[in-house]
Amino acid sequence: MPTSGGRDGSVARTLDILEAVSARGGASAKEIATATGLPLPTVYRLVRELLDGDYLVHIKDEQRFELGYKLHALGVSLHEQIGVSREVRAEVSALHQQLGAAAYLAIHRGSQIVVVFTADSPAHPRLEPLEFGYHEAAHATALGKILLAGMDADQRMRHLDPEPMPRFGPGTITTHAELFDQLGTVADRGIAWEFGEFQSGATCVAAAVRDASGRLIGSVAISAPDQQLAHGRHEVERALRECASRVSRHYRATTRRARRGRVIAD
Repeated sequence: MPTSGGRDGSVARTLDILEAVSARGGASAKEIATATGLPLPTVYRLVRELLDGDYLVHIKDEQRFELGYKLHALGVSLHEQIGVSREVRAEVSALHQQLGAAAYLAIHRGSQIVVVFTADSPAHPRLEPLEFGYHEAAHATALGKILLAGMDADQRMRHLDPEPMPRFGPGTITTHAELFDQLGTVADRGIAWEFGEFQSGATCVAAAVRDASGRLIGSVAISAPDQQLAHGRHEVERALRECASRVSRHYRATTRRARRGRVIAD
């Protein structure tokens, strides 16, 4: 059965192979063919290319293929871009403790929203994972509204679905005009609220994280049952702004250290 979820082309087939090997902790050519639905000759051809590029290694004694060292280098690079330092994790965890709500740190990469750290507990659990990303429901999430508020009208229209936009919860905004009106407030205040728009019964609020130039790089957010956040919203916003400000400073300091390191290396 193909694992590509509708992807086409040689790049997609290559990614299918890597995902199949990763999911099994190593796989034979026949196992890869079964997992991906690819003909065995195609598997051998693409595996050879991956071996040549060090994306796979061949364990000859076991007649299996495992992930190669090049993928580790890519993983290290990704971690450097979106990795969460101990200090930033501590800030988000403190927000969770302070407000008694699940707390999140998201990194915004282009139009993508990647939640890279969550602080929660049995008493204050995170939102249940869904089958789509936050960026695919940007109009219905506090994290997405922070992202959209930083875009101009043309950028938003390229990112959003046609009207009526998909409804995820009872409060989802489905018209562009109503959403754009709200995004103006988000841009002015740096805070985005979402009341049962992404998930029924849940309220979320997010604040922007910015670099030294003011560019949006992410956001911090909390989620809790509607009734918990029905009152004390001023205090919630203040706590979020303060946390976002401290997280922004951490990322700015990291950027400065990285630049100094590159200067010294040069």
